[in-house]
Amino acid sequence: MARRETPAAGPGSRALVVDVIRSAGTISRVELAGLTGLTQPSISMIVRILIADGVVHETGSAGSVRGKPRKLLAITPAGRFGIGFHLGVDALTCVAVDLTGGVVGREVVPLDGDDPGGDDVAARLADRFRDFTDGLDLPTSRIEGLAIVAATARPGREAAGPDLNAVRAELAGRLGIPVLVENDAAAAALGEFWSRRVSRDQSFAGIYLSTGIGAGLVFGGALFRGTSVDAGELGHFSIHYDGRPCPCGNRGCVERYASMTAVADTARADADLAGRLRLEGSVPEVYDAVARAAVSGDPGAYALLDEAAGRLAVAAASMVNLLDVGRLVLTGPGVAVAGSIFAQRVRGQLARSVHARHRREVMVELSAQPRDAASIGAAALVVQASIAPAS
Repeated sequence: MARRETPAAGPGSRALVVDVIRSAGTISRVELAGLTGLTQPSISMIVRILIADGVVHETGSAGSVRGKPRKLLAITPAGRFGIGFHLGVDALTCVAVDLTGGVVGREVVPLDGDDPGGDDVAARLADRFRDFTDGLDLPTSRIEGLAIVAATARPGREAAGPDLNAVRAELAGRLGIPVLVENDAAAAALGEFWSRRVSRDQSFAGIYLSTGIGAGLVFGGALFRGTSVDAGELGHFSIHYDGRPCPCGNRGCVERYASMTAVADTARADADLAGRLRLEGSVPEVYDAVARAAVSGDPGAYALLDEAAGRLAVAAASMVNLLDVGRLVLTGPGVAVAGSIFAQRVRGQLARSVHARHRREVMVELSAQPRDAASIGAAALVVQASIAPAS
């Protein structure tokens, strides 16, 4: 049977080759041909272009049973850079990553007194971009773009707070580079997928626990966004058909029980817990206080978080069953302190209730950088769009 492939110089073939090299770490041209289904001449042409573009390089060699050693290929980390901004509840997190997803710079700017939602959002964000990249001394020619993510930002849809879609074109004009806008949960999932070198053949998901709850889905190496760019609204999975009403119009949404906001509200309403832990301040501050107490052995705080984790685990199992997810990462500020409680609950629920549990185990991991996952993912969006444009 003849081997089928997309045109050698096309973006689909280039994206496939880049993604296989990324997930493999190092790989030979012969192995690339075997894994991608492309012919050796096609692989040679694409690799030559990628080397010329500074995306990949030859690194060492591997033995061959048929003659001379094979040259190994790897992604060139400092070939290009992506910049990601995460507009959070009370801070703007700025991150720069290289082509492997490695963080090369990070800065957190409190929003008090320097709110990007002011009169000239584009000007403020442009100034922040220049200050950040100048401080890192990154070559302008190697910066591929900027991605801005927020809890409700989605391409083509209005967001609460500053309308990032409205300023996108103006900001791109001011900076002279591509500017992307994405939801924070989706971006975080892509960042985890990219930096963990997950194979594009694996169905991958990230659950982002913050003041709300979201999920990012990566299938075939690309974010799955759905018909209305609304895929991943895990927070609005109903786990109780006549439960608490949700602003979305549904009842019993898991976000009303397991988000940082829900936990903080429940903790404040508990007079004993609120008094003992002196729960004051914003939702993130109250939630972190409860999380610290829980991991330090406070029974009331632990019970509260364990219940929230159990609720989230039920929703996670439904998502895994629906989409046949093979690997799941828990990320976001909600798992920064007490992530082990959530991971234990989710692993236990999946082991008991996932439909495919007798055939395979769903890998559940905790993010290494949960508070920065959205900004790292934003920068990874830029990198992927640059070097693997068809993904």
